[in-house]
Amino acid sequence: MSCLSGKDRSPRRWNSLRARKRVHQVPFDFKLVATDPAGGRLGLIETDHGQVETPAFMPVGTQGTVKSLSVHDLEEIGAGLILANTYHLYLRPGEKLIEEAGGIHRFMSWNRPVLTDSGGYQVLSLADLSRIDDTGVEFKSHLDGSTHFLTPERVVDVQLSIGSDIMMVLDQCTGFPCGRAEAEEAVGRTTHWAKRSVAAYGPRIVRGGSERVLFAIVQGSIYPDLREQSAREVVNLGFPGYGIGGLSVGEPKKDTFDMVERTAKLLPTGKPRYLMGVGLPEDIIEAVGCGVDLFDCVLPTRNARNGAVFTSRGKLVVRNARYARDREPLDPQCGCEVCRTYSRGYIRHLFNAGEMLGPRLATYHNLYFYLHLVAEIRQGIRDGNFSEWREGFYRAYHSSEKEA
Repeated sequence: MSCLSGKDRSPRRWNSLRARKRVHQVPFDFKLVATDPAGGRLGLIETDHGQVETPAFMPVGTQGTVKSLSVHDLEEIGAGLILANTYHLYLRPGEKLIEEAGGIHRFMSWNRPVLTDSGGYQVLSLADLSRIDDTGVEFKSHLDGSTHFLTPERVVDVQLSIGSDIMMVLDQCTGFPCGRAEAEEAVGRTTHWAKRSVAAYGPRIVRGGSERVLFAIVQGSIYPDLREQSAREVVNLGFPGYGIGGLSVGEPKKDTFDMVERTAKLLPTGKPRYLMGVGLPEDIIEAVGCGVDLFDCVLPTRNARNGAVFTSRGKLVVRNARYARDREPLDPQCGCEVCRTYSRGYIRHLFNAGEMLGPRLATYHNLYFYLHLVAEIRQGIRDGNFSEWREGFYRAYHSSEKEA
């Protein structure tokens, strides 16, 4: 891992290197490069901070950091696009401080693209602290109880100050179970807020010579007609990309992918499709088959902090006693630096001793696994054999149904 290297990684040196990388500014673009008979799409997103091949997984950097990893670690494992959280950054340290620092990229020394969500999911998860009407969202900070009010326009303005490349419009996310009346209200409000965002800013915004883009979000819970209505309404507004929201919130898995498949077919072929917050390895694979391009999820980082890692043969809980004398790497098939260097027994010891290095190594491995997974998916689509690759992956991944 980079922090163990003897190379000069002083902030001044790295910032100067990053500054030299930015030799020109480019508008946002998405090119569909290839499709696979099994439904997968190979694409290329271009932003002012570089290109991202899709399908792509975005490590979650909620508060401007992917927990326990440095930006150099993220570069080493091949992260091309990370996700930050508008709600959390708005509360701490505040978007103005980030803007004064030169934007999120300079603030966290990350020179690759950043996507910020709108905070809609946080409104759902903190429902006891919030109140929603057509005007916007009033909520109490989970940090100090202070009251805040965010409108669709204010949410875009906050993201512009943060300086992300891709911004999500404010939406109303519903949980599960969700009655039809509630889902219908959320669809109407999400469309209303999307229209206000476009009216105030347009879907493409140039600030400081750089183009930022807004993605809309499709809601509708598990009601096919509401999903169709929501998709139709936001597509008519001409956004550069679209999120599929309100899923993986407790509904049966069959309903999740029924809605993913139905919704993806309603979205423009030539624009990226982002499935929000869905991210088990098998979920990503199946969603790619539905025509989805972008993914994010806290699972690889959250599970890692609890000692659970993803491997080519399924999940492995390294804290378990059975690994105390195990000299094998976390995954013998993995090429990450953690697997090339450390044993299961040693990593188990780190967790049980409360050493910070344990969660850090597990996080590094899990994100490498996810990024390598989508790289293999892209190669399968490129070669026209995504279906065969998927079958081979599942044979290995489910070869041992017991938890390793």
